[in-house]
Amino acid sequence: MLNKQEIRELVAAHGAAVNEGRPIRQLIEDGDLSRLRGCTVLEGKVSDSVFGDGLRAASSGNPIRLMFRNNRISTHDVNRGAIPFKDQVLAFNHDHMLRLVKAVLGTSQFEVEGLSPASTVIPAENLDLVKLENVLRLYMAESSTSTSLYQHWLAAKEEGQSVLQYAGHNLAVAELEPNGRLPYLMDTPSTKEAVDRTIDAGYLIESGICTEGQYAQIRNSSLMGFGLVSHHLARKGMVLVDTKTEHGINADGRIVAADELYTMDSSRFWKLDDHGDLLTRNGKPVSFSKEFARGMVKEKGQQFSEEEAEQIAIRYIQGLQHITGETFAPDLRPRDQRIVDSTNLILDALL
Repeated sequence: MLNKQEIRELVAAHGAAVNEGRPIRQLIEDGDLSRLRGCTVLEGKVSDSVFGDGLRAASSGNPIRLMFRNNRISTHDVNRGAIPFKDQVLAFNHDHMLRLVKAVLGTSQFEVEGLSPASTVIPAENLDLVKLENVLRLYMAESSTSTSLYQHWLAAKEEGQSVLQYAGHNLAVAELEPNGRLPYLMDTPSTKEAVDRTIDAGYLIESGICTEGQYAQIRNSSLMGFGLVSHHLARKGMVLVDTKTEHGINADGRIVAADELYTMDSSRFWKLDDHGDLLTRNGKPVSFSKEFARGMVKEKGQQFSEEEAEQIAIRYIQGLQHITGETFAPDLRPRDQRIVDSTNLILDALL
């Protein structure tokens, strides 16, 4: 596998070039993706989606959504800039995990022969999304995000509370500690609003976001998926700390996973030492997740410098190699070429 110096040299030599490219909307308008003309383009924080009446799978008639990963990184709901290779790293990370949990969580993705696992264009069925983020927590990770258990615990301590009520769970404040293991694996869903809020299952059902049966399926399948990934990581000397998944209803009426699964943007992974205990550095767990980037934010509107972006890229690539046990093999072609070639391969196979 690539060592840290080799990763550093890779990022320094090619980082700027792999970030360059036109937005998806521009590629369509310029005629590079002419078959997507007239489709709807939704630009998101870290990926853009394209769908429309003309995008339907020839074999089933099911609607297709093309998801285009980008290199942007978002923390605290603010776009902080582009991170070299982030799109390829997370694509490969997701593909690796999807193969572990597909039988349990289901998937909206179409299989396309010849499409690279690191392809930053992902073909999927356009689902009817269930508007919640399904968050599972095994540890109370220190976090600066407002929806985190850690921030709610700090507030409860400040107010002198003995019991913390969080997403339908009652937790003894004195028994919790930063980065400590929780008494059990907790489901702590949050809303998908302009500002996310952690809520309990009762709120989801009463508000019509999902039915009791739908939430039970999402929760139970996710708990099993968490266990499968945890078992996989234990053999690599790592632990799954927490994760968030999204779900939707497909054309057959089944709930399946949507978007990315168990990536360093949606999950935290901590290293274990040779004795199976958490490996720490300066008193903090050695972590592979976006939390590393969150910790670099010092002011609200901060944009990462080139040096900071390279540091984050190195951490992402190191994390990918730890999680998958495979050497990172980047595609160094221009981003526009990678996107156009992958999209055409997908459309030729599905339409």
